[in-house]
Amino acid sequence: MGLLGNELAFADALTAQERESVMELGTRKRYPADAHLMTEGDRSSHVVIILRGWVTVSVAMDRGATRLILGLRGPGELLGEMAALDRHPRSATVRALGPTEAQVISGDAFRRYLALHPRVSGLVIRQLAFRLRSADQERSALASLTVLQRLASRLIEFSEVEPSGPYTPSAGHPPPGLPSAGPVVRLAQDELAATIGATREAVAKALRLLRGQNIVRTGNRSVQIVDSDLLALLAAGHHE
Repeated sequence: MGLLGNELAFADALTAQERESVMELGTRKRYPADAHLMTEGDRSSHVVIILRGWVTVSVAMDRGATRLILGLRGPGELLGEMAALDRHPRSATVRALGPTEAQVISGDAFRRYLALHPRVSGLVIRQLAFRLRSADQERSALASLTVLQRLASRLIEFSEVEPSGPYTPSAGHPPPGLPSAGPVVRLAQDELAATIGATREAVAKALRLLRGQNIVRTGNRSVQIVDSDLLALLAAGHHE
């Protein structure tokens, strides 16, 4: 499982000249927290390149009652390329986690640019292949892993995010009431549930089990990892 991916961000893979010419295709736009940069089902075809901030990529589940977060994207990431290329409705919703800036490029301009720049077109195709493979892995995890395994995997992933990431581990400045040792993942239980395709109740139950084994401690919108080695074993399917 992995929401963050390990591919080089699209903008970072461009040469300086390519980056300049791509950015000239669009305009910069600022989005407040929780704003939708794209909405699942819409017929829009623009693409965005994230300049500052982080966004979630999610799809509706259970007839729209809940959402599954498929990815977290940050600076340099290209989003919306699939609808720009095939002109079909949006397959996912992109929502700003906090104040976000992005370069917005029309689908027509983006397609024309790719037709004239095969190397950049190849980067887009490689990104699409990587994300489709990641989505397949996420769907496989939903079908084969328990909620406890998925939660353990996600906590480990988020705890390793760099300080500029969306859910910064803050070992040195934990929330009130939590000890200073161990990374802190700053997420509410319903947000954690959305990242693993589970209900809030199922996540609460799994966290109680982890607390009972002194593997994590929980606070207000935070989960502190106390025993990362044991958490990794649980993620791999090993039990005490």
